[in-house]
Amino acid sequence: MTYSKGDATDSPTDNHMGVLRANNITQSGLSFSDLVYVPSGLVSELQRVRQNDIVIATSSGSISVVGKAARATSDFNVGFGAFCGLIRPSQEIEARFLGHFFGSSAYRTYVSSVARGVNINNLKREHFENIEIPLPPLPEQVRIADKLDALLARVEAGRERLERVPKLLKRFRQSVLSAAVSGELTREWRGGRDAEWRTARVGDTFVSFSGGTPSRNQSDYWGGDVGWLSSGDIKSTKIADSSESITQLGLQNSSAKIAKAGSIIVVVRSGILAHTLPVAVVERDLAINQDIKCFDSNNKNINLWLLIAWKANESKILGQNRDGTTVQSVKYDTLKNWVLSIPPQDEFNEAIRRIESLSAIADRIEAKYAAALSSFDRLTPALLAKAFRGELVPQDPNDEPASVLLERIRAAREAEGGKRGRGRPAKAAAGGSGDGAEVKRRGRPPGANAQAGAEGTEPKRRGRPPKVREAVSEPDAQPAAVAETAEASAAPRGRGRPPGPGIPQASSFEDALRKLEEQKLARAQGARQVGLFDDAE
Repeated sequence: MTYSKGDATDSPTDNHMGVLRANNITQSGLSFSDLVYVPSGLVSELQRVRQNDIVIATSSGSISVVGKAARATSDFNVGFGAFCGLIRPSQEIEARFLGHFFGSSAYRTYVSSVARGVNINNLKREHFENIEIPLPPLPEQVRIADKLDALLARVEAGRERLERVPKLLKRFRQSVLSAAVSGELTREWRGGRDAEWRTARVGDTFVSFSGGTPSRNQSDYWGGDVGWLSSGDIKSTKIADSSESITQLGLQNSSAKIAKAGSIIVVVRSGILAHTLPVAVVERDLAINQDIKCFDSNNKNINLWLLIAWKANESKILGQNRDGTTVQSVKYDTLKNWVLSIPPQDEFNEAIRRIESLSAIADRIEAKYAAALSSFDRLTPALLAKAFRGELVPQDPNDEPASVLLERIRAAREAEGGKRGRGRPAKAAAGGSGDGAEVKRRGRPPGANAQAGAEGTEPKRRGRPPKVREAVSEPDAQPAAVAETAEASAAPRGRGRPPGPGIPQASSFEDALRKLEEQKLARAQGARQVGLFDDAE
């Protein structure tokens, strides 16, 4: 649906309805946060999201966004925007099975192959009509959907537990640093005696300064051999490189200053201060900008202890000493007035040794976390791929063959005549097949293009689930593709091709190979297409 900017509001009001956009389509389902709301009269009944509808992002500047899809788990009183489309599955298909297909790698690969544009990536109606979907018998669809629902729920639960690890590691690291600067980390080493440390005010012990930015209008100030740090470069506690560099001329003609190797730098103005205090030791001479303060005591050990103290007290500094709203800043006076407790040299050495030892443990856990997260990222695509190869659940030879399901959909279309969208001529209905009795199969579901033989029987075969092309319809007045299931009494028309030959029985392995080659040739000459989706009116 389309609407003007003046029609939209960001909060629900009387006689207004929410509108889904691409950002509301997530891997875990539809999200109803950050909706826009438009007058309900702008959203037709057809465009309201019903249970089992699949909402798809059909247009985006990002190829990773276009094609995103999510199934509605219940009726929702919302519509969908102009850059989204909707597929409404036939009642003859297990909607959960279909919904899982739209999360598979095969679907994403297809989208990438057809949706690329010059500036905007688009999915059109014909792209959905030409998608091939492996289709098992309906009972097997249900078994696959049940299995995927259970397995993917376990994957998601495992991922949620795994994603707690970074926060736990951060707390662990900070606890180690806190124990170090309080003396608890080395209490055993001291024999349980109280710490005999000296204290020093940072402003009295350290020289501190901020930097600046050379004029961007002077090209000869930039791209030189002097590394130049901005707040975005401070991503770890050791800094040796910068994303930009300046020339000696730029350094001399600006307020940028050099932080010497071994000195401490801290970000004092940045949005990142909402949750993190970036502090680092500089490993080589680097210039800094105005959002960074440098502190140097001319003693690398004391400098390092200051870094440890500030990281240990990160929450305290951020919680009590911030100014600003969007762009946060730490008060310079707070940092200069910080009182630093400094241990004797031998205890300092022991504290650093223990910090490094415990940090190494955290690093190993972090590496295992990264590997586990990568495995989780591969697990869902692997499960979906296995499901749509017909390998996830056992197959039941007593299941009604998929070809019978397809014929029932075709027959319903022909019997009812289908419902057509506004302004579109009706498409020819797909042709029928023989009406003899079918032979029950064993193995994987029959191919969608495999027809019963001349005697009207379907021979046994083994193989992967059939690939079935979707047929969706779109109201002419709407910019997004919409596929509508009519009520149980009304099924849509679909396009079809003449049925291909069935798979005859083989008397030997060599005979089977020959007959399969004949079948491939027959398919290449023209295989039927059967629509799974009813047309929208």
